[in-house]
Amino acid sequence: MKQDISLTPYWIDDQQELLKLIEELKSHNRLALDTESNSLYAYQEQVCLIQISIPDSDYLLDPLNLSDLSPLNELMSDSAIEKVFHGAEYDVICLKRDFSFTIQNLFDTRVGLRTLGRERTGLGDVLEEEFGVKINKRWQRANWGQRPLPPELLNYACLDSHYLLALRDRLVTELKERDHWEEVKEECERISQFEANENHFHPNDFWKIANAKKLGPRQASILKEIYSYRDERARHFNRPPFKVIPNKTLLAIAQAKPQNLKQLQELHGMTQGQIRRHGKGLLGAVERGMKASPPKRPQKPRTDDQVTNRYKLLRKWRKSTAQERKVDSDIILPREIMWSIASDVPKTREELRALMKPLERRFQMYADDILQVIHS
Repeated sequence: MKQDISLTPYWIDDQQELLKLIEELKSHNRLALDTESNSLYAYQEQVCLIQISIPDSDYLLDPLNLSDLSPLNELMSDSAIEKVFHGAEYDVICLKRDFSFTIQNLFDTRVGLRTLGRERTGLGDVLEEEFGVKINKRWQRANWGQRPLPPELLNYACLDSHYLLALRDRLVTELKERDHWEEVKEECERISQFEANENHFHPNDFWKIANAKKLGPRQASILKEIYSYRDERARHFNRPPFKVIPNKTLLAIAQAKPQNLKQLQELHGMTQGQIRRHGKGLLGAVERGMKASPPKRPQKPRTDDQVTNRYKLLRKWRKSTAQERKVDSDIILPREIMWSIASDVPKTREELRALMKPLERRFQMYADDILQVIHS
């Protein structure tokens, strides 16, 4: 029977309350965590909420009002305290980017589920199947930067961490029974080492827009100029660039090269509001693009054919092995490690072990197969 759950979390937005909470949490050997960010509502994404759950309590930490979250790193970096996330990669990157946390002893329930071959691994599906709890998905795209947060959002946020410790215990039991526990621990260790990517604007990133490389030289010049114009407006209004002008609209403008407001208005995505806010600015950018030197097209680095062929062989082996285990291919071996193996061509088990760190369990499982594939 599916049920809606109402929780009563503790809201932490005072520095002294945070320090008291940290002292309390030190006595626990496991914490469940999650984060909420405002990527859909701000130019520079930031963590707006940190959820922490222990067996009998849920806490919501407010990074927008807490003056200093660095004391929390004492818990994050404590290898004696297990940090339980679901789909940890994004949370790890955001926490490192915003607070420079070091995260030790991480367990990712989604990694556990995927290693066991579960097909439905989204948290909403898992909570429904394991605990009969239904999450209202309408809040997935909420603005977590608003204050105060309405009660329904607070409850939704709690549910993301409230059941993770119980789920963790169920998964660990099954993982150990099926001899996958070490495999999952190593993958979680790999995820905990992920680093945040720099999110700086570069005017030549317009080439990343879909179909940009199909444009002619003059159209590419225009796209570069209107791409820069959009970024300046997005910064000014503190909005995500795609909410200022979508990529498809930028591409349509570059292709059409409009000379006046009437021509601009006829293009995909250009509403009266867009014309009012950006019409003159866009036409100015088009004019600059018409006069500018065409930007140099990016050259894709050529990969050695033998490296590519070895990678394809590894990928074929990985797919076949994954099908036998009834798991997704990346559970067998991550893509970036396959590229390293294909590039470095290890000749011995020890050379291969160095490339596969920290995935020692998978090295033990697959080393002989991998060496045979790349030297076949």
